[in-house]
Amino acid sequence: MERATEEKPLRREAEPPRWWMLAALLAGNVALALGPWSVRLADSGPVSAAFWRLFLALPFLALIARTTGQRLGGMPRGALALVALGSVAFAVDLGSWHIGIERTRLGNATLFGNAGSIILLFWGFIIARTLPRGLEWAAIVLALAGAAILMGRSAQISTDTLVGDLYCVAAGMCYAVYLLALGNVRSQFGAWALLTWVCLIASPVVLAMALLMGEPVWPTNWTPLIVLSLLSQIIGQGLLVFALRHFPPLVIGLALLTQPAVAALYGYSAFGEVLGPLDILGMVLLGSALVASRIAPQRLAISR
Repeated sequence: MERATEEKPLRREAEPPRWWMLAALLAGNVALALGPWSVRLADSGPVSAAFWRLFLALPFLALIARTTGQRLGGMPRGALALVALGSVAFAVDLGSWHIGIERTRLGNATLFGNAGSIILLFWGFIIARTLPRGLEWAAIVLALAGAAILMGRSAQISTDTLVGDLYCVAAGMCYAVYLLALGNVRSQFGAWALLTWVCLIASPVVLAMALLMGEPVWPTNWTPLIVLSLLSQIIGQGLLVFALRHFPPLVIGLALLTQPAVAALYGYSAFGEVLGPLDILGMVLLGSALVASRIAPQRLAISR
């Protein structure tokens, strides 16, 4: 994210109250957590829903970028290549995740879909050619234990549910590629401008995936798709862009845990997805791994 230029103390604008920024952080995570509900309710295919999520948000993101003074043109070729790579990875991420949402429990889908930070931790070991230490070991052990429990429980329910978990894990891997590709570009362009470019490049990729899979693209009920685009791509992302820069990684990691909690709650109330003690234990372990991976020493300067 861009840093504001330094000004004299008398001319600096007052920051919003701390409670307001915390409310924005939590509300952004809740908005993102409600996205899978819309995917379930959409009468288009799940990958087609990902296309509409991006395409419907595109003009609003471009307008916000222009309004906030972020440039949309003049991107150097090297930066454009990285943005294109990240956008394609994001398209595959959304497509895979939305398929997983249809096939597994919503709490599982949300946790595995957010596993990018843990995957980045592993990538950091490879780049630095070092062994993990401290909280890094804790994140790895907790992640492996939590994933094993959740996947084992999914296998007991049905093979299709386990396949859904694997789709969501693949989505988390693609999201890590997205973060890596855009990591060095974030300091050159505003967050809204980058989101606009990502939607512009990723939406036709997702549409091509949906058509190749033979999914229905044009819905008969637009409400779930409009809600998905507003909640996930505009409101959720917008609130996080506003709030993330004001908090340390520990608070961000803890706020992230509201996503699987909300998803599991409405998964139970709306879709009858009952969680047993082992399911809750697996979610707690994997959620703890997400928090630990965010507060562990970062080997790569990547911010979400």
